[in-house]
Amino acid sequence: MIQDMAMKFTEEVIAPNAAKWDEEKHFPVDEFKQAAELGFGAIYVSEEHGGCGMSRLEASLIFEAMATGCPSTSAFISIHNMCAWMIDTYGSQEIKTRLLP
Repeated sequence: MIQDMAMKFTEEVIAPNAAKWDEEKHFPVDEFKQAAELGFGAIYVSEEHGGCGMSRLEASLIFEAMATGCPSTSAFISIHNMCAWMIDTYGSQEIKTRLLP
């Protein structure tokens, strides 16, 4: 179900625009916000700090689905999640409160 949701988002939002974004050097902020609303901004961040608390396997399914529409968008989401996880795992409570929501 998670991969299907990511695939549907990719097919509807990412894939139709990916080539144009590359050509115009556009950074799709609004679309990243839409992805975050689906939980893709904190996939394996703990629920305690506002994340989904999913596993790396589930994250991989999401990234794989997104890569079918735009590998660079998927990579950005993946890197964002790695950074969010590091903050969740190693950051101070003040940093977690400020950055993770």
